[in-house]
Formats: sequence, structure tokens, C-alpha cells
Amino acid sequence: MIFALIQVAAIAAVAVYFCWRRAGVRCRNTQSWESLLARLRPDWGAREWGGHFLEEEESRATPEEKWQSIQGAQGLWAMYENSCVMLEMADYAARNSDSVDRDLLAALRSDAVQIRVCVLMALGRYAVGQVNESICVNAFRAASMYTEMSLRMTELLQGNAGLLPDFVAAM
Repeated sequence: MIFALIQVAAIAAVAVYFCWRRAGVRCRNTQSWESLLARLRPDWGAREWGGHFLEEEESRATPEEKWQSIQGAQGLWAMYENSCVMLEMADYAARNSDSVDRDLLAALRSDAVQIRVCVLMALGRYAVGQVNESICVNAFRAASMYTEMSLRMTELLQGNAGLLPDFVAAM
């Protein structure tokens, strides 16, 4: 009797999960470009970043200075959220355009996953201890991948000239 209840509960949990996922995908697929742009967080200062800045900053700064330059946990979380939004923007462009480069789309997906992993590792280590070099390594790896992802996203949107100016202004 108990085994049958466990089976029913497990099947019900799986069914609820699949319904929840399906609703999430449907909601994501009906989003407009403007709603995606509104979800980007441009308020944390990523504009002054670039590959050259990151390399220079990483080579001569202390861990605390590095942590402050990316605005600490707030900057890392903004990178995490923006990478998710940029991935949804790439999917939007792929759904609404025939000329999307599939390799570029795969690279964007890979960047988003790597950014999320680096950010979560850095935030996990930060929650346990003080700012040190290993936290900064993960944080700067996420920052450099974020910069590359922004450049790839711009490249992807160049094929859809109407979408590009809005994206650049939001970043």
C-alpha cells in the first residue's frame, strides 16, 4: 500500500514538473523584444569593461581591488541574470529570423552556461570566506566571458539591424 502511494506521488511530482516547464517555455516564447530589453540590468557598470581593461586590471590589482572593480556580489549576480536574458534574446532572434548563424548561437549558449558556473562558484566561495585570489579568478573569468558574450550577441543581432540599436543602448 505504501509503495503504491510513493509511486503515485512520484508520478504526480513528475507530471507537475513537466507542466511547470511547459508553461515556462510557452511564457518565454511569447515574450516581446521590448520585455527582454527591459529585463537587462545596465545599472552595474559593465560598459567600461573590455578585454584590455580586464587583463590590465587582473595583472596589477589586489584581490580586494579586483572584487570592487566588478562591484562584488552585485556585479556577479547582474552578470548571471544578464547572461540568461541574452540567451533568451538569442533564442528570440533565432525564432524570428532565418539568417541566424547556428554556430554563433551554440557559442552564446556555451558562454551563458560557463558564466553561470563561474558566478555560482565565486559567490559560493565568497559566502564561505573573505575575498581571495581564487574568488577573483572565477569572477574575472565570468567577467571576460560576459564581455565576449556581449560581443557575440552584438554580432548575432547585426543580421537583424532593427534589434541591434536597442540592445547596444540597453547594455
